[in-house]
Amino acid sequence: MVRFYSGSLLLFLMSVGGASIDAHHFPSQELQARHQAIIEELRCPQCLNTNLAGSDAMIARDLRREVHRLLLEGESDEEILSFMYDRYGDFVLYTPRIHSGTIFLWFGPLFFLILAIAIFISIVKSSTGANVEEVDREELAAILNPNAKELD
Repeated sequence: MVRFYSGSLLLFLMSVGGASIDAHHFPSQELQARHQAIIEELRCPQCLNTNLAGSDAMIARDLRREVHRLLLEGESDEEILSFMYDRYGDFVLYTPRIHSGTIFLWFGPLFFLILAIAIFISIVKSSTGANVEEVDREELAAILNPNAKELD
């Protein structure tokens, strides 16, 4: 029974010891808020769709530490984002920059929306135009002017 409790305690301590918490010291609350905003805006290069703030990957810890260092050196938010972009490319930014490689990403949905509206309008026009024939026009004239038949 002692072995069971010892083993359970050892497993518990191993799981607690494996968890790590980033403890970065900031001289002001403003820097801490900027750090939090930046790491929430940057994507973890290892994880599929997790930002640096929510990732436990080793590279995410390194990048959080790098952001902390750059903030303490006095870099602006844009300079930090540019540094990360230069190092990791478009993937690291949740809102990629507009250039030739991302033009389809930014404007592709708008293009497909306009294309879908154009197709819809052409289908509606062709279906209504094909149904109006001479017989329909005569019936419409008879409805609009009921006295015309009586005069003939």
